Amino acid sequence: MSSPPSVRTRIAPSPTGQLHIGSLAIALRNFAYAKGRGGQFIIRIEDTDRERFVPGATEETLKVLKDYGLNWDEGPDIDGPYGPYIQSQRLERYQERAQWLVDQGHAYYCICSKEELKEMRDQQLKRKEIPKYDRRCLKNQDEVKKKIAAGNKYIIRMKIPFDENHPPEPVVFNDLVRGEISISTDNIDDQVLLKSDGFPTYHLAVVVDDHDMRITHIIRGEEWISSTPKHIWLYQKFGWDQSEVMPQYAHVPVFLSPTGKGKMSKRHGDVSARSFLEQGYLPEAMLNFLMIMGWAPKDKNEVMNLQRFQQEFDIRDISSKAVIFDTNKLNWLNGLYIRTLTADELFDRLQPYKPPELSDDLLKRFIPLIKDRLETLSQIGEFTQYFYQQPELDPKAILKESKITPQETAAYLHQVETVISQISDSDWSVATLETKLHDLQQQLGFKPRPAFMTIRLAVTGRSATPPLFDVLHLLGRDRCLTNLSHAQKILQA
Repeated sequence: MSSPPSVRTRIAPSPTGQLHIGSLAIALRNFAYAKGRGGQFIIRIEDTDRERFVPGATEETLKVLKDYGLNWDEGPDIDGPYGPYIQSQRLERYQERAQWLVDQGHAYYCICSKEELKEMRDQQLKRKEIPKYDRRCLKNQDEVKKKIAAGNKYIIRMKIPFDENHPPEPVVFNDLVRGEISISTDNIDDQVLLKSDGFPTYHLAVVVDDHDMRITHIIRGEEWISSTPKHIWLYQKFGWDQSEVMPQYAHVPVFLSPTGKGKMSKRHGDVSARSFLEQGYLPEAMLNFLMIMGWAPKDKNEVMNLQRFQQEFDIRDISSKAVIFDTNKLNWLNGLYIRTLTADELFDRLQPYKPPELSDDLLKRFIPLIKDRLETLSQIGEFTQYFYQQPELDPKAILKESKITPQETAAYLHQVETVISQISDSDWSVATLETKLHDLQQQLGFKPRPAFMTIRLAVTGRSATPPLFDVLHLLGRDRCLTNLSHAQKILQA
């Protein structure tokens, strides 16, 4: 008895733009499913849509996958036994397969113009029919072939058997996520397989490639469910050795927007995989978040690394229901990962996000104060802005905290300014600042919160900062005095 084939999964991104975060999740699942079973993870570039082709998109897709730590065994930059792994380099193979289907009676030539097809669709919609090609070219193949011989451009369509001799029949397949799915052939159009420019459509290329590259499991988004019967039908009609295993399908649900209304799209901000790195999410935290989107480990411990996910992940355990892209949970998880970094590691990770005005020395001193507050690395600019530029102040917010008149608040800040100016260089410390300003607060009979929150807002413009006296110490005497003087002028304006 022969052993089962090695698990081989793939992703097939199109170079039409940035890799979507949902596509990264699909890649993660394909990667983990194969690697957890000692198999291979393959990347194939589907670049047959020449109208939407974006130069450099392939290279960017490969780079972002590497930046997230998802490496592949075969692909456009790693030779393998079933290449090439770029579809535009496989055109002869698709053309040969399409012509074979025509010769076997499973496909036919079509010369209908775009205008004819649009009119046909419009009329069908008026009659409230499902838009489908009406087979006018199939009924006149002899005439069509004469026109092709005379130079007419043509496409090749698959021929789904539905006529008086072939009543509709179900195409049934077992989805690893959703169970048995059945779609009738009368809902399947005569799909275009080969376009007039000699390039294949997705439906032809994906079937040929998955067969040629020995793909055993196809894990993709649920939007492809309606296409799967076409792919199964093609796989069967090609007459490939039946001892070969047809791929198993798993269609995973889409991510819903953070509001729960509609799927994740550009309407809700940048949703590319690259954008989340640019926003300051750690790749390991981002992967962890995607791991638990619609899937849960048996021990309920949702914090996990890629190695553990490979060992535990089974596609059959994915929920078939769409899940909300919960940014609050993502931020919490990213903050958790940030807090596991050492000070030196966090310093290095923050470098791409550090404002140029913020010195490395100040950043190193500031890290212990903000490490437990950071949710994304990009917050470093927001958290440290008042160290290198005059903060924007809201007089109403200051007065709400001080609970006294603008003149009285300005006078209080002048007294704070005087106390700070009298602290010598040798005495400039967190402990001295705390002692001196507490003495002033008690001397004036102020309660601690209004006294110190007023100082915080005046010096930083923010109601939430690391401990006030640590902030004042790091700011230095000169910056503290400048900011306090500025606040007094605003309150007295």
